[in-house]
Amino acid sequence: MRRRSRSPRPALFLVLIALSSCTPDPSALDRIRARGELRVVTVNSPTTYYHGTHGTEGFEFQLARKFAERLGVNLVMYPVQDSRAMREELAAGRADIAAAQITADALWKEVGEPCDVYERIPQLVVYRRDRPRPRSTLQIESARLSVRAGSPQEKLLERLKRTVAPDLQWIATAPRAADPLEDVETGEADYAIVDEREFSFARHLYPDVRVGFTLPEARPAQWVVRRGAHDLFEAVNRFFRSIQHSGELAQLAKEATGDSRRFEYLESRSFQHHLQARLSRYRKWFEEAGAETGVDWRLLAAIGYQESKWNPLAVSPNGASGVMMLTATTAAELGVNDRTDARESIFAGARYFVTVRNKIPERIPEPDRTWLAVAAYNVGFGHLEDARIITQIQGKNPDSWADVREHLPLLAQEKWFTRVKRGYARGWEPVQYVDRVQRFLTLLEWRPSEMVVDRETRVEIVPPEPPPAPAPEEPPAEPTTTAQAAAVPTTG
Repeated sequence: MRRRSRSPRPALFLVLIALSSCTPDPSALDRIRARGELRVVTVNSPTTYYHGTHGTEGFEFQLARKFAERLGVNLVMYPVQDSRAMREELAAGRADIAAAQITADALWKEVGEPCDVYERIPQLVVYRRDRPRPRSTLQIESARLSVRAGSPQEKLLERLKRTVAPDLQWIATAPRAADPLEDVETGEADYAIVDEREFSFARHLYPDVRVGFTLPEARPAQWVVRRGAHDLFEAVNRFFRSIQHSGELAQLAKEATGDSRRFEYLESRSFQHHLQARLSRYRKWFEEAGAETGVDWRLLAAIGYQESKWNPLAVSPNGASGVMMLTATTAAELGVNDRTDARESIFAGARYFVTVRNKIPERIPEPDRTWLAVAAYNVGFGHLEDARIITQIQGKNPDSWADVREHLPLLAQEKWFTRVKRGYARGWEPVQYVDRVQRFLTLLEWRPSEMVVDRETRVEIVPPEPPPAPAPEEPPAEPTTTAQAAAVPTTG
């Protein structure tokens, strides 16, 4: 007799259901690896994330890129308007991490988990150099202070007021409306409180502002991970411990300041030496590239000297290399196989300059068109267009290099770079870049008879030496200046 099969006992059935429900959900790291990308939200600023000479730059971007490499995934980093918008991205789960030199307060802890502090940023008290220098907290207690409303600096002042300086008063500058350093520069305030790292960039905009002293309390900086991503939180902390121990963090911090790019103004002796030791080897190729492109070979040589001091093995911190300091992307588009080959680099650099110059409206007369093109070779055509827009808004001539030169540094001021399409740029750098190229060009024009031309094709490669870092950014294909500026900052 056949036995009738029995259905599972109810108790066993419930056990099987319970076991199946205990299968753990994928962890945060598993999800990141499955989609192949780490999503990091930030803000557009000189200390975090911006589009610079070599592409995307910024201290937080460099850190995030290294962390994504450590995880073996791509980095998707994008800026939003402010801290509130960053918190919204984190709370909605659209971002895995918020990274923007954050000092996590109660608002951040509501939406995520603050990671370990990876840096403590000194807080500077700055003043106008023709005023008495402050040297202690007591001196600022009765002065007019300026800070950004809602900033970590304002929270620091609130703590000082509660603890050691009850009479402390300050002016809270509305975010994106003005700069506390501008208040000091114009005399609206006696002093301002600012991050040391931020001041390394801002000092180029406000030459009359000086450091008085450093406050005893440094500001902690950390990343914030979205809530519930515990394994990601632990991975971030391990990453920072690792790069602190290896020295990578200190090196990145050193490179990511406004002081890292060297602008030497007394170079005559060095230039004279390089005329004989280097240009004599490469002059023929500059001349041939000039003949091919219709660009004065001496201008090409002046750009090459500014970029690398005519050193074919020069490498910038962000990977541009060769005599003309080409990025890997630009070199590939120009058909360059070896960026350390001086001839390839010179001819490609000449073609690249012509490409940039052709974007400048033909109506602009010389020499303005050339100097605008040289500036774009350094800072990128898109940022140059932003500066021309600002120049026009200010009622000046966007086709005049003298007027654009005056307004390029405004690309580093928040109240201006938030109004244009491509956001922050080190606007003072293309100004200094063009000045130097003009000086080198003049020296080349003065001393043509002293240059010894080496007609041999064999080139001796000279040992590398630190380059002056500015390199051409691949310019976006943008229309010429329009009357209206974009209302929102660039997004990546």
